[in-house]
Amino acid sequence: MSAYQALYRKYRPQTFDDVSGQLAVTQTLKTQITSGKMSHAYLFTGSRGTGKTSCAKILAKAVNCLNPQDGNPCNCCEACKTIDSGACMDVLEIDAASNNGVDNVRDLRDDAVYTPSQVKMRVYIIDEVHMLSISAFNALLKIIEEPPEHLLFILATTELHKVPATILSRCQRFSFRRISQEDIAARLQYVAYQENIDLDDSAARVLARMADGGMRDGLSLLDQCASATVGELTAERVYACLGIAGERKAAEMMGYVSTHDTKNALALLNKLYADGKEMGALLDELACLTRDLLILKTAPDAGLAMLSGVAMEKEASTLAKAFSTGELVQMMELLEATLSAFTRSSSRRMDAELCLIRLCQPELQLDAQSLNARLSRLEEQVKSGCVAPAMPVSTTKMESESPTVPEQAEEVPEMNIQEPETEAPMGFWADLVSSLRQELKPPYIGFFTTGDNAPVKGILRGNFVILRCSNSFTLEMVNKPAILDMISRKATAILGRPVHTKAEDAAAKPQTNEKLERLMDFGRAHSHIVNINHNEGE
Repeated sequence: MSAYQALYRKYRPQTFDDVSGQLAVTQTLKTQITSGKMSHAYLFTGSRGTGKTSCAKILAKAVNCLNPQDGNPCNCCEACKTIDSGACMDVLEIDAASNNGVDNVRDLRDDAVYTPSQVKMRVYIIDEVHMLSISAFNALLKIIEEPPEHLLFILATTELHKVPATILSRCQRFSFRRISQEDIAARLQYVAYQENIDLDDSAARVLARMADGGMRDGLSLLDQCASATVGELTAERVYACLGIAGERKAAEMMGYVSTHDTKNALALLNKLYADGKEMGALLDELACLTRDLLILKTAPDAGLAMLSGVAMEKEASTLAKAFSTGELVQMMELLEATLSAFTRSSSRRMDAELCLIRLCQPELQLDAQSLNARLSRLEEQVKSGCVAPAMPVSTTKMESESPTVPEQAEEVPEMNIQEPETEAPMGFWADLVSSLRQELKPPYIGFFTTGDNAPVKGILRGNFVILRCSNSFTLEMVNKPAILDMISRKATAILGRPVHTKAEDAAAKPQTNEKLERLMDFGRAHSHIVNINHNEGE
């Protein structure tokens, strides 16, 4: 039984035409091979997984191929097979990370002068060349500048700024761009078809987005998910396998942030944490989504090609309208600061929760930038007409009433405090309580009973039902417009005449009577002054 081979090794490109997303580089190299105008040193630069080493190996085969086809190696001749198997002693791949000393370069320089024994040209592929020391670069400089005719150098690096300018000036430089999500998804679908993997289109797009422009990363992720999944590989299974929240959850979380719904946002965060989602990955998806919303806000049309794909275009456009540009910038900086602090944090969950609370409640942050973000939100709302001055109460009532209702709203008459209590019909309060308990809900239903120790007792005073509450707490709970209106409506139906409702604290002495008594006492004490003034006036 043969050993399993990783997908990124098994499906490494064998010709320039197989390389995805690097048409400018591969076409130039094919033209040079066809025309014979080859350079003696090449420098391939770009991010990881974009095809630098693959193109270096293809170029090494192409220059030594006995039967090249339009600049591509045939992969059938003896030279191509020997190079593919790694048995060719004249094509050497050197890892500069582990062979970065000056002695290693000196040995390379001494061996390079010998003519090749198996193929036409001796090729040195130096991967991660930026790892060489300064002295090693200096030792390599002379032979790169004036190499023998049979020698070809191919240098590859992910950090171009670490390569000395003296080396750069002696090489033809080819920059490998990040591979687009469409090209990665198409390649993943091809590999999945060849490997009998049932890969859903949405899962391919998720894997392509997570690859971040690197084909090798995309194939490695596909390999990981396919080995852990039985049946169709969907986006949800990719999320479960890789332990990430997913675009839907990120969009749902951002929706709670837009409505300042801290409770549901924390509940969703807790659910994702319980499901084993990594907090750093969740905040990273929120940061990517915030970036997309910021791009849609600042460049609605031109920015569509710049979206990361963490949310659907229509969904992202809806969310973008809920935030101002200042808010999105402030949110992005808060998320980035939290993510950067994760490396030295002892409790990532606590940091994520605190970050989420700050996102949902921007009023908790009183720095100048947060205040500016909130002001910019108000400015955009006013500019768009979402915020309007409040209408007067009387005008609002008149506009909301139907044409059959008289223009003048019925006013609640003033109650005469000295009006005597009138005798209510037999069973009035019991009927009223029974009717109220059919409609009221806890905790209000508990205040309305008919026992001797009931918290609320009702009496009639003219056209008013007076609710005598046993204490101030009961008064606070009962004295609410919705409760009073309900009681008035029920009492009107029972008595057959308009009735209004007021609540008072039975334990407290009425302040109106106390004030009246004080005024009367003051008048009695100073009545002689009034008489004297009256006599003088006569």
